[in-house]
Amino acid sequence: MKIVCLDAATLGDYDLSVFEKFGSLQIYTTTNKEQTIERLKDANVAMTNKVVIDKDVIDACKNLKLILETATGVNNIDIEYAKEKGIIVKNAAGYSTMSVVQHTFAFMFAFLNQVLYYDKWSKEGKWCESPIFTDYSRILNTLSGKKHGIIGLGTIGKEVVKISKAFGAEIYYYSTSGANKNADFVHLELKDLLKTCDIISIHAPLNEKTKNLLTFEELKLLKDNAILINVGRGGIINENDLAKIIDEKNIRVGLDVLEIEPMMKNHPLLSIKNKENLIITPHVAWASKEALNALMDIVYNNLKEWIENGK
Repeated sequence: MKIVCLDAATLGDYDLSVFEKFGSLQIYTTTNKEQTIERLKDANVAMTNKVVIDKDVIDACKNLKLILETATGVNNIDIEYAKEKGIIVKNAAGYSTMSVVQHTFAFMFAFLNQVLYYDKWSKEGKWCESPIFTDYSRILNTLSGKKHGIIGLGTIGKEVVKISKAFGAEIYYYSTSGANKNADFVHLELKDLLKTCDIISIHAPLNEKTKNLLTFEELKLLKDNAILINVGRGGIINENDLAKIIDEKNIRVGLDVLEIEPMMKNHPLLSIKNKENLIITPHVAWASKEALNALMDIVYNNLKEWIENGK
């Protein structure tokens, strides 16, 4: 059996040699569109995170029997056509929940506690010049008593709620699907949530209901000094509009996802004036060492199950 991993770079330093027990293993760091068919033409098993496996690839790769998605989302695979051709697709889920939750609060506390500002301030020697033991050039806030709005009350959203409540926050939510109604918390329509909450965190998937959910019209409703966090999917916030609003309004924004990844060199968010009000991380909220190991355990067991049971 031939196993081909198309984009090992997305898996960090994980040792893929464990898959050699199942057959011959070919590892590629990255694979572009023009290389995919050539690399999969003799493969029985394809391992992919972001490399597209569409109808053309499936038709050209006659030996392909199993596609292992090393992520939860499978939008890079033509699922229906794979099924039609008898190719099994297996993804992974639930491996990064607490990593994403932790990243949500990393953004939140960085802003509430002015961590980036005071780190820079201290390293510039300004603490050495202070006439007192502390400093009040920035206002710090507690999460306790703040109104925390959740957009997307799924698995991750619910875990965020637990921790935010433990810190004493008041919880409000908006269900993007309309399905996740929760009597324990106050449900608000989107515009009311934006106007009401001090902190808003997004944990929703990208779909036709959430695409451009927050444009300039919605973003301008945010309270002064509000914190907006997106660890869901890029494309939920209109990024051109966000760049404008950050320079027009006193809001603070933490982003781990963008509509196009990697980030474009001419991205409008790179040109904003109020740079200290924006923290960007490169889609790493999911990528703790623990989450990556959990992910690959699932992928390993998915392959093992297919070999043993054919499903």
